[in-house]
Amino acid sequence: MAVAVSMAWGGLGVQRGDPAAWRRLAGFRAGWYGCLVRWPDALFGLADAVACAGGPVVSLPRLSLLPVFGRGHGSVYAALARGRVDAEGVRDLLAAARPVCWPLVFAVDGTSWPRCDAETSPQRGYYYHPSRHSAGKPIVAGWWYQQISQLNFGRDSWTWPVDCRRIVPGEDHVTATASQIRGLISRLGGTAAVPLFAFDGGYDPIALTGELAGENAQLLVRIKGDRVFYADPPPRACAKGRPRRHGARFGCKDPASWGTPAAQGTGCDASYGMVTVAAWGGLHPQLAARGRWAGRGQPPIVRGWVIRVEVEHLPRPTRAKKTLWLWWSGPPGMTPDLDLCWQAYLHRSGIEHAIKFQKATRGWVSPSPRLPEQADRWTAIIIASYAQLVLARPLAADQRLPWERPRDPAPLPPGRVRRDFPRVRALVPPVASPRKTCTPGPGRPKGSTTGPAQRHPAIKKAA
Repeated sequence: MAVAVSMAWGGLGVQRGDPAAWRRLAGFRAGWYGCLVRWPDALFGLADAVACAGGPVVSLPRLSLLPVFGRGHGSVYAALARGRVDAEGVRDLLAAARPVCWPLVFAVDGTSWPRCDAETSPQRGYYYHPSRHSAGKPIVAGWWYQQISQLNFGRDSWTWPVDCRRIVPGEDHVTATASQIRGLISRLGGTAAVPLFAFDGGYDPIALTGELAGENAQLLVRIKGDRVFYADPPPRACAKGRPRRHGARFGCKDPASWGTPAAQGTGCDASYGMVTVAAWGGLHPQLAARGRWAGRGQPPIVRGWVIRVEVEHLPRPTRAKKTLWLWWSGPPGMTPDLDLCWQAYLHRSGIEHAIKFQKATRGWVSPSPRLPEQADRWTAIIIASYAQLVLARPLAADQRLPWERPRDPAPLPPGRVRRDFPRVRALVPPVASPRKTCTPGPGRPKGSTTGPAQRHPAIKKAA
């Protein structure tokens, strides 16, 4: 397939972009088509329609009106209902096609797909939503998707999605996250650097550290500024009594308890000014035998590093400046790269911009599918179409509107690359088969009836 793609590309009269970039885009499109098992042409056309749509995707039938889809509106629903996507194949493709010049830093974040009134949709749970409320609380009934994206340290919002999967309500969130990270590590293979995974607050840093102990991964999690940790106890003077498990107290709010940092560093950022970083190693929290650690005779000692990041100013001076506290853990014998840690967390917001772009502009949560499997197929389409925009970035020209300022084509944002993607798509070799002529089906037999669909209440997670 790679030879055929390369030969087909060689006959195109391309004027803009590196030839290797055109081959990467054509190869990814061929690999994406190979991951579509059933209804491949319709699913492939849907991804092209999402990438080539002129505005926000708000309706599935309207995608069928685009020439790149080339089929009727019935094929849109049939592809999502009866199509099949090789999810593992898509993950392998995304890992193989990731930008090799980007740092080996990944952000992990989740988002909800609201399905509040969809009583016939199974596997719904209650999840956080930033803007919608239920009974005065920021929660909605729906599905939860967790995405892992590789970060780019440039001054832009581009990321590369490497995995996105749905977490069912009864699944343990920490176990699911650890499994997702292990799968990515195995797909990355042997790398010169140890991959770093950055998390925002809301993830349990201690549970993730214990779950991923022994893995070739660095974890960087934001923690609250009032956390308390302990050092290892000093050597015992005598063998009488129960040995101590905790040593000197380290309170993030108490500077007198910090002591001398094990590592320090400074840096400079265009948006935050001077950045001062200090880290203390060998710290652990005092765990209780409840929750995740219930049923154990004695909670484990989970050690890691606590990092303090202080910036000179914020990008928006109107907001109050706060000290950033991070938890870091890695393979045995490894110490944190402080310069990499603070840059990784500051650029972690790129995944939030990407998710917002996928939901608001590309219509990730605009459809209302009944079954979660249909939502999984649509999610794969959204991820694949966004990955094609990343690959088309060095090939796109700035198609600016009359009231917009001219921009250098190199740092174009995703929205402007999307405007020029129809031209870029026309210059790569075609992959999907053309539409076949057909006649309308007979429809539902006369006199047939269907009973009411089964109801599925949203699942409440046990406390």
